[in-house]
Amino acid sequence: MNRLQTRSGNDHQLLVHALTPAARSALQGLARRIVETGCHLADARVATIGGDASIMLLAVGSWDAVAKLESALGKLARDQELHLTYYRTQPREPGAPLLPYLVEVVAADRPGILVRLIEFFNHHGIRIEQMNSMRYQAMQTGADMFQAQISIGIPAELHLAALRDDFFELCDGLNLDAVLDPIKF
Repeated sequence: MNRLQTRSGNDHQLLVHALTPAARSALQGLARRIVETGCHLADARVATIGGDASIMLLAVGSWDAVAKLESALGKLARDQELHLTYYRTQPREPGAPLLPYLVEVVAADRPGILVRLIEFFNHHGIRIEQMNSMRYQAMQTGADMFQAQISIGIPAELHLAALRDDFFELCDGLNLDAVLDPIKF
């Protein structure tokens, strides 16, 4: 029996991504449309970046409820100030167990820091689950600073002490102040 034959009638998923000016965030309207079409808002992420808002929503429902939502979103997409993308997606496949860790980095800002961190995690087969980074000016000195918070999933078979050594060696070489700690729930 294939995977599609084992689906229940209520696990179709639609991933919705909207970009809009932050002053007129579409979050309420999108969330209302999801509920009005018979879907459930399963996951939501909102971030203000610059003068805009990025909204990512995961709607879950029966096949016909998701189809109604797609139709409703098609009408909303005609708004000139709302950039809307949506498509059907699948539930996350269960895989090898991943250990949840949080990485925090602070450093004097310079190009390429985030790229080096991403390359490090990719090289070690570590999945980035969530990431927030920003530039800011230090209040005390006015120096341009960089900060990142990255939630990662470390494969359980990875040797943690060796990973820590490699990570902190990278950070020392880049002159980064960093923390790598397990996420405790």
